[in-house]
Amino acid sequence: MTLSRRAFVSRSLALGCSAAASPFLTPVTFASAPGDARLVVIVLRGAMDGLDVVRPYGDVALKAHRPTLATQPFEDLDGFFGLHEALSPLMPLWKSGDLAFAHAVSTPYRNKRSHFDGQDFLENGGSASSGDLTAGRDGWLNRALQSVPGAHAKTAFAVGREKLMLLSGEAEISSWSPDGALDLSPQAELLLSKVYERDPLFHKAAMQAMELSDLTEGSGMSARRAGRAEALAGFAGDRLSEDARIAAFSLTGWDTHANQAGSLPRALGELNVAIETLKARLGNAWENTLIMGVTEFGRTVRENGSRGTDHGTGGAALFAGGAVNGGRVFGEWPGLGASDLYQDRDLMPTRDVRAYAAWAMAGMFGLSPSEIEARVFPGLDMGKDPGLLA
Repeated sequence: MTLSRRAFVSRSLALGCSAAASPFLTPVTFASAPGDARLVVIVLRGAMDGLDVVRPYGDVALKAHRPTLATQPFEDLDGFFGLHEALSPLMPLWKSGDLAFAHAVSTPYRNKRSHFDGQDFLENGGSASSGDLTAGRDGWLNRALQSVPGAHAKTAFAVGREKLMLLSGEAEISSWSPDGALDLSPQAELLLSKVYERDPLFHKAAMQAMELSDLTEGSGMSARRAGRAEALAGFAGDRLSEDARIAAFSLTGWDTHANQAGSLPRALGELNVAIETLKARLGNAWENTLIMGVTEFGRTVRENGSRGTDHGTGGAALFAGGAVNGGRVFGEWPGLGASDLYQDRDLMPTRDVRAYAAWAMAGMFGLSPSEIEARVFPGLDMGKDPGLLA
């Protein structure tokens, strides 16, 4: 979407009451709720390879399945798992207890391995036992928000190529979508700056908008992706450091069918920038923040002939923030032996990824397990508290 200079200034002046009024890449969605807890959900679209990101180098079967990928550099985590080298800037968070992972997780979605269906089930949060999404095709985070006493949100403006099902539903939310180039002349940028000069909140949003417009014209895919991640996370962090309590956005580029050693680091670099930006922008609120990075499914245990991996089942989830009980890899490891694999090709899931989200909602926002199992994640057995929160 491209806005004329006149249309942009006219719409901005007409809206004058919300910092979420600037339409610009992937939507960022916000909700306000009482208390100090902050939750950020990042959907990693394309099926992140958890076996490469959090590498089980201590499993003797790994190298036989992945003769190329298993030899790539990594940072040791705990003597069994290693962190992909592209996420090495996050090692200080691991050492301080602000970073953790859960392995061998998945949604209940099985066997068809469609990105679109897998992402729908991830965001909808249904059991998938009948092959259908929950009634209304709403999102689990929106249903959770409906159960938080005193929760409120101001829906202001939403523009973008993608609508997150995750936060779709009856609970009112605000959205900001950095999806269009602004096409502003230097004179128009100066005018816009002057218009918002006396409104600090809007002035910051307008300046971010112009920065994003510049990024769309930048050189190099890596630079654009890093800039995109910084813009999304920066805007989210700024709002969460104020009144917002919940934010969700997505990062793409995780579908690594070929040359995974070359393509995965780019996606991980974008995730790294997003997390570091959130930490910087959140300030003191970082201590009460949980960031969840989740993906629709994992990838095959065996690398393919193109030195990549195909759509799988079991995968990994990432957790960061001062609220996480970090420095550990959660979950029961199923093993990579021939008899351990799911359908002789995938990592066997040993826990529903929804259980981690469920216990996070219970601990951070006071939702009861019975309400979560009945309404937020229908059909889920939360099981034992994994101890995700500090």
